[in-house]
Amino acid sequence: MIHQKLRMGMIGGGTGSFIGSVHRIAVNMDGLAELVAGAFSSKPEVSAETGAALFLAKSRVYDSYQQMLKAEAALPEETRIHFVSIVTPNFAHFEPAMMAMDNGFDVVIEKPVTFSLVEAIALKEKSIATNTTLLLCHTYTGYPMVKQARALVKSGVLGAIRKVYVEYPQGWLSTLVEETGNVQAAWRTDPSKSGKAGCMGDIGTHAFNLAEYVSGLTVSAICAQINTVVPGRLLDDDGEALLRFEQGATGVLFATQVAAGEENNVRIRLYGDKGGLEWMQADANSLLVKWPDKPTAIYRTGAGYNDAMASHNTRVPAGHPEGYLEAFANLYRNFILTIRAKRNHQQPAEAWLDFPGIDEGIRGMAFIDYMIASGKSDTKWIKFLG
Repeated sequence: MIHQKLRMGMIGGGTGSFIGSVHRIAVNMDGLAELVAGAFSSKPEVSAETGAALFLAKSRVYDSYQQMLKAEAALPEETRIHFVSIVTPNFAHFEPAMMAMDNGFDVVIEKPVTFSLVEAIALKEKSIATNTTLLLCHTYTGYPMVKQARALVKSGVLGAIRKVYVEYPQGWLSTLVEETGNVQAAWRTDPSKSGKAGCMGDIGTHAFNLAEYVSGLTVSAICAQINTVVPGRLLDDDGEALLRFEQGATGVLFATQVAAGEENNVRIRLYGDKGGLEWMQADANSLLVKWPDKPTAIYRTGAGYNDAMASHNTRVPAGHPEGYLEAFANLYRNFILTIRAKRNHQQPAEAWLDFPGIDEGIRGMAFIDYMIASGKSDTKWIKFLG
């Protein structure tokens, strides 16, 4: 039985990494797990520097993920890590995740889940074969008001869903910053590291996941336009798609990294035959619920009228802002509670199981494939088989 903090190892996330720091803050927020080991960079000196800055034991800071996973698996059960967090560029997701699962470690992984759809399917097969659990970090599903929106749709108060609009505008790639020494831009715009998509893989997958999560619907066909706006860029930096859902609704998805002046205001609007709703990250504590015959209602994080799932993922009393880091921590908490229950041979609570995993990862990789294929095709409408 596990009655102490779970132990995490990190792959990637070395000095200068944005997302590595976010993961470390998120996993520390609830005190349920702690970072004890890491292979933080493909450069041993950077890994050592990062481990020292995080006050880790030198013996638990490794030169490579292969070395870490092999060494950790050989440690006594009461000492070795329980799960790994993979925060590397896209091309370096699959092999570490496969090796981690082969050694019995559960996995947290950044999106998109792998470099290709084939790899994502293989990763699911490995997860089943090894009875391991995977958390895919689609952060926006961790917000309390996103969960409240999902609950309202599921309850039927908005009626049959007709339209879904989801958008993710950024402006940080409005110029060719990948040629100015910006490491984050460089790998995201490099096909050998990012894959076949740039913007659509990086933020389009977030928009797609949010649309399916909140609506409870599954996309069945895509008609896309993919653009590379900045001259000299090797991958898409802008695009949009018309969506058809299996249940009859239609929608529009828009993602861009060249909207100068925009930051990260993810936004979703959804309309049924009885009412609609709207949520945006810029005002993450508010959910607008719109009615044709009465005033718009504003649901607020922390209020007693919210659904149980929203309340489970709310951390502070009403009126105190909760944001990106708390949403990220919600994913980690639910994942950690789930894998601890499994390791103790207990059934995880329903609320704990509410985090994106390998199935969402496969659909995200299919989304990338079909967006790029539709964008290049004269036929345009492509059946979604994800």
